[in-house]
Amino acid sequence: MNKSKKTLTFKRIFKAPIELVWKAYTEPEYVMKWWSPQGMETTIVHYNFKVGGAWHYNMKMPNGMEFIAEGKFKEIIEKNKIHTEANFKPKTEGIELEILFETEGDTTQFTLNVIHPNEAYKIQQEKMGVANGWESALERLTELIWNLS
Repeated sequence: MNKSKKTLTFKRIFKAPIELVWKAYTEPEYVMKWWSPQGMETTIVHYNFKVGGAWHYNMKMPNGMEFIAEGKFKEIIEKNKIHTEANFKPKTEGIELEILFETEGDTTQFTLNVIHPNEAYKIQQEKMGVANGWESALERLTELIWNLS
């Protein structure tokens, strides 16, 4: 199946060096500041940033309900690419995240591909509103990078 039919793609251009964007995306002290939609709090339970390493975050909503975000890193190319398996329980399981970083002049191009097992599951997730959650989290990442630069 064509990868684009089962993928949600989110792009940002950060007016910051790639080193700073990489740091904001990969270092736990920064990840917990942006890794969830606005209004949620993220706690890092486990984070082993290496190929084969696992990650586990708890995302708490204002009403007290928790979501679990977890996965395993499949590929890491420093300041270029991260590929990880991902589950967001109880709503989304069996997806992959592909994060790409590219330098262009004094900016960093950032691409997040959320890859679903098939097109039907992607459509189901879109109807559930997952794009809004990702957009909100990426706005928080944008704000964090702005404050760090």
